[in-house]
Amino acid sequence: MEAAATFHALVGDLEYPMFVVTARAGGEPLGCLVAFTTQTSIDPPRFAVCLSHTNRTYRRGRDAELLGVHCVPRHAAALAELFGGETGDEVDKFARCAWREGPGGVPILEECPNWFVGRVLWRRDAGDHDAFLLEPVAAEMGSGEDEFTFHRAKRIEPGHKA
Repeated sequence: MEAAATFHALVGDLEYPMFVVTARAGGEPLGCLVAFTTQTSIDPPRFAVCLSHTNRTYRRGRDAELLGVHCVPRHAAALAELFGGETGDEVDKFARCAWREGPGGVPILEECPNWFVGRVLWRRDAGDHDAFLLEPVAAEMGSGEDEFTFHRAKRIEPGHKA
């Protein structure tokens, strides 16, 4: 098996939480389901999120100063489907869910009690995604519920075309 195929088999079996990343650009709320995320530093606190180049949230919001990162709770399959299976190019996702404005107007999803907003410190090309390094500026932890996971999200047909 070639290295790329072996790599995909290895990482395809990993289980990790899914997140909805939100932004605001030109007054428009943006959001998408993401899996490529990680904490990168404890002190100072830093977190990286990766957004697909084909995603509207990336295309319209890549220059946003702030991004919202929402832990998707286990029960929120419909929310994961909305933000992962629909595209903002065709559907107003925010008309279909409860949300409020957070710091800098970043949408905060009511169904996700665990979230933070991060200031974008830098953005780098990471292949077919860009990586955004975030410094948290606001956070809320309102639930101990388990997360909606990658293997459940693999069943969602992406709203944007690759």
